[in-house]
Formats: sequence, structure tokens, C-alpha cells
Amino acid sequence: MTTPAMPHTPDGPRLDAEPAEPFTDIKRRAISAILGAREEITALSHRIHANPEPAFEERRAATWVAEAVARHGYAVEHPAGTLETAVRGRLAGGRGGQRPRIGILAEYDALPGLGHGCGHNTMAASGVAAAIGLAAVAADLPGEIVFLGTPAEEYGSGKQVMIDDGLLAGLDAALLFHPASSTYVQCRLLACEDVEVTFTGRPSHAASDPWEGLNALDAMVMLLNGIALWRQQLRPSARVHGIVREGGTAANIIPARTVGRFMIRTADESEFGEMRKRFATLVDAAAAATGCQGEAVFSGGSSTMLHNSVVGGRFAAQMAAHGLPDGPPDPAPGSSDMGNVSQLLPTIHPQIAICAADVPGHTIEFRDAARTARADEVTLLAGILVAETAIELLADPGLVDAAWQEYRARDD
Repeated sequence: MTTPAMPHTPDGPRLDAEPAEPFTDIKRRAISAILGAREEITALSHRIHANPEPAFEERRAATWVAEAVARHGYAVEHPAGTLETAVRGRLAGGRGGQRPRIGILAEYDALPGLGHGCGHNTMAASGVAAAIGLAAVAADLPGEIVFLGTPAEEYGSGKQVMIDDGLLAGLDAALLFHPASSTYVQCRLLACEDVEVTFTGRPSHAASDPWEGLNALDAMVMLLNGIALWRQQLRPSARVHGIVREGGTAANIIPARTVGRFMIRTADESEFGEMRKRFATLVDAAAAATGCQGEAVFSGGSSTMLHNSVVGGRFAAQMAAHGLPDGPPDPAPGSSDMGNVSQLLPTIHPQIAICAADVPGHTIEFRDAARTARADEVTLLAGILVAETAIELLADPGLVDAAWQEYRARDD
């Protein structure tokens, strides 16, 4: 598949366009720094893409990201908190003061067996790009820039662990771009939980004395069938899906152990309790029907997205100045632990297309698109847009106050 570069025409996105008001001089210098580091940024994206690492195992990617921001003046913690592959870099503004504190986030975990089919290599590199641009103008800004390398978005909700570790405490806003097949600022997310299911039975010879065994694979098949029937009654915004990780060891042995990994999702977090209860009941029923023991372990919760329109509006203004129009939110969203961050502080998670609209995420085609010339341009543009938005937040206390006012109004 050939994915064209972003158009460099008066009507198309431009990296070096005149930035939106206000603070245009500071923004121009940030853009210049990012474009001056183009080779460093795109090389980082390509290196992470070529060396995919799944959740909690992103040792090389985290190291490369930490080294990159350290080169540009950030005081780096790596590991940060309890996660080996978490990174935090901090850079104080030259105009003093502890506030505002603006978080620039990056992701870098890959999908097992697929690689960067979600394009997290571009997210890592764009976060570094924004950090580079902000470092170049930090002397003219108050407060603090906080770079956060966040592992395990695809599985395990690494951002929630970092929240629990206190690494996001005191932030006034959090910004993170995501590659996609369409472009829009307002991101919607489904709440999500991971479920690991284990059935334990009893082995026996599958031909000579199968009656002596308790078939754990039968239990897993019954669970899959139960889920398939349950889907008829699920709301359109809910999802249940999974895989079998262990299904037995040999065809002539009654499987004594099977393991599956599942995900339950919903647009309404109030439905989680009932969905969790129903899933556990299906596990118990499959175990009872086969005489096996069943266990379901729920973990890694991701929340729905609380989009901050004050910050999002400023990001959209930066996009417009660079010739990139905003579009409608995705009507069929996925999930991300960025939703957890949004429940804590003003947050945006805009998406920018790196490929054609008919290319779905988590596919080979999207993985390949994440290393094209177009993806490289989007990575640089996303870094510019994040940096420009962060500059406005750092330089304008009233904008931060308005973002927090909107955030707190959700409880009214």
C-alpha cells in the first residue's frame, strides 16, 4: 500500500504555516526547533516501529524516548514510579512559578503479533517533537513542562498506574495526539476492562480413557458460545471480545488447562457492574457444565473520555492555521487509558489521519501506514500542534482557569 505524503499546497496542511494568534513569535520559534530536529524525530519513530514491544515490555522504546528528551534539557526519571518502562521529564519555564504545569504525553507499546498496528511509534515521536519545541522556548514561559512516556496502553492501563504513582499530580492539562484514518479533535472512548479467564480440569488419554478427564477446552468453548449469544442483548455501544491463549498441549490429551483473554467495553460506565456480573456468571456456568474450575480476573480499567472543549478549541485553532480542518468524532470509538487521565484533569486526545479513511486500525495496513512519508509529516505536525497549544496554556493563566472551570462543571 502506498500512502502519499501530506500535501504542501496553499489549501493543504503546512508544517511551516503562520501560527494562530496569540503568542505567534514564541510559536514560530517552537516550530523552527521541531523542524530543525526533523531527522531526529522521524528516526525515532522509525526505530520504534522497527522494534515493536508489547505492553510493559517497551524497554528499548522507553530508553530511546528518555534519552531524546534528556538531550533537550529535561530532567528525566526512567523508570518513573513503579513501572520499569514509564518515563517522566520535567523542564521549568524561565519566567518562574510552579504553575501552570502542562503534560505532554507519549505512547510506545505495540500489539502482540502485529507490531505498531495502532501507530504508537508516531505518538512517541510526536510527544518528543512537542517536548523539543517547548524546550526551545521554555525561557520565555512560566510554569513547567512535564513530558510523560506512558507504557501499556493496549493492555494493562499503564496511565492509571502512573496516576496511582502520583506522576500526574499537579498537572493543569494533558495533551496527546493519536494517528487515525480520519481527523478530529474531540475524541470519544469506550470504557474498557481486561478479563483473564482460566479453566482448570483434569487430563486423561483422549482415546483410551477420556471419561477420566475433565475437559477445560470444552469449558472455554462453552464460554465463547455464551458470549456469542449474549451479544444479541448487548447495547449497540457495548462490546465483548477475546482470544484463546492456551487451548491444550496435544490432540490426544484431554486439556486440563485453558486460558483466554477478553475485553468488555461500554460507552456508559454505569453498565460495567452488570456486564462484569454477567461475564462472571458465564464463566461459572461453563465451569459447572464441564466439571472444571473457572476463574475470571478483571484488571486494567480504562474510562470514557471527558473531552475538554476549551483546550480542544485551541488545538482546533492551531490545526486551522496549518490548513488542517477539524472533522466529526468517530461514531464507533475504541478505548484508551487516556480516558482515565481525562477524568482527573483537562485533557484532549485529538486524532489526525495518516492514511485513507477505509484503513482500519489494528491491521497490517495501518501498521504499514505508520511508517510512511505521510505518517512522518503527521508526526511532525502533531508535535507542532501540541507544542503550540501548550504554549497558549503556559502563557495564558486565563485559558487554564477556563479549562478547569469546564472540567469542574461536569459535576454540576
